[in-house]
Amino acid sequence: MNTEALITMVLTQGIVAGFTIYFFYKVLTIKPKPEPDSFTENDDVTDRQSVE
Repeated sequence: MNTEALITMVLTQGIVAGFTIYFFYKVLTIKPKPEPDSFTENDDVTDRQSVE
């Protein structure tokens, strides 16, 4: 393998590894979005269906 090919391969692997580490870190440190409470949307409903 000549020098140019080796440099290209190492740079490409380094860039891909850098993106992978960056996005993996971003996924691990992201704050969760608050999920909506389904019961607060039904507060004005007085009749509930019974489960049989």
